[in-house]
Amino acid sequence: MNWLALVSPMNVVVWFTAVNLAAFAAFGIDKAKAAARERRISEANLLMLAWLGGTVGAFAGRSLFRHKTRKQPFSNILQIIGIVQFAALVGLVIFLLP
Repeated sequence: MNWLALVSPMNVVVWFTAVNLAAFAAFGIDKAKAAARERRISEANLLMLAWLGGTVGAFAGRSLFRHKTRKQPFSNILQIIGIVQFAALVGLVIFLLP
């Protein structure tokens, strides 16, 4: 099967919508679990959701729920992921649009 056939504009929109909603929800769930002193969502999983395209949802959840805002290593990695994704988006726009 040709994987490029799966990369239609609609599939890309669906993917980014789903992963951003998942990242946003994960930050809210992790904040609630922290308050209840329950088992938490790992930082690696939160960062993986951002890396998979959920950076906007991660930043929105982080801001709205005021969660993981003072953890410097985590914050730095999340910002690096955002910068890399923004640079990739700019590169795609520059090289793919006429």
